[in-house]
Amino acid sequence: MTSAMAPPSSVTVRVPAKINLELVVGAPRPDGYHPLSTVFHAVSLHDEVTVWPADEWGLTVTGPQSLGVPEDGTNLAARAALLLAESAGITEPVHIAIRKDIPVAGGMAGGSADAAAALVACDQLWGLGTPRVELEHVAAEVGSDVPFLLTGGTAMASGRGEVLAPVLARGTYHWVLAVSEGGLSTPAVYAECDRLRGDRPVPDPAPTPEMMTALRSGDPRALGAALANDLQAAAISLMPALADVIDAGLEFGAIGGIVSGSGPTVAFLAEDNESALDLAVSLTASGTVQDVRRATGPAHGAHVVSGVRAR
Repeated sequence: MTSAMAPPSSVTVRVPAKINLELVVGAPRPDGYHPLSTVFHAVSLHDEVTVWPADEWGLTVTGPQSLGVPEDGTNLAARAALLLAESAGITEPVHIAIRKDIPVAGGMAGGSADAAAALVACDQLWGLGTPRVELEHVAAEVGSDVPFLLTGGTAMASGRGEVLAPVLARGTYHWVLAVSEGGLSTPAVYAECDRLRGDRPVPDPAPTPEMMTALRSGDPRALGAALANDLQAAAISLMPALADVIDAGLEFGAIGGIVSGSGPTVAFLAEDNESALDLAVSLTASGTVQDVRRATGPAHGAHVVSGVRAR
């Protein structure tokens, strides 16, 4: 389906992708979720979500990464908008138009990003002025990554990933994102992580001193050395070609490389902008991945880029 042209009384919100600089995964809880300690980092790869008043609820998805994205109530952006409407007593339907540039099922929280953008856009359209704490509460009901995409930047997270704390971080970092063909199911990756661990005891997750020191220093090489992901072995087990991608990026000059979240996107850290460009060219020429994107971080969270309130 193609998106209709948005009417004048619409709001457009831009929202970034995220990568996990560090992801420490604990043993599964009785509810099935895994406790996490992670460092979220928003990067300048964006989706845009536009909402406007409509006679009935609707959603369309366009853009280079739109293939396979649901256009029904299972879409996280639709769920977020409906939850906000319910919590605020709003009965006015909206149409949600998503333009996707964040890889789908790539471990970069594209669906969660769209949900965060829908919350900000609907809040503006309906003139609610919802306090940020309340908006974050609704976001957490939608999904674990959604609250972080509201704020962006760099932040520590615990619980299922929804409990955020600021982190002292310096510097701007240059990333090359290697996007593999096909996606990985997040539940499948967690299940594989549990299988690989077997009966070994798993300590409670906690941030590592190496990561905290690297972020405070602003030194890309220190950060590259501190990148870590407990789900990486599971992602490679399910998609063995990822090991070749990581090897290729490091061989081509990356100062660090990591599977982002549950994968399969691999985030490579480069020394500077010129090094990132060289790395992107080399990875593209190698043919080891479907797509190569460059981005910088940290990036701002979901924010209004155009639009006026409908009322």
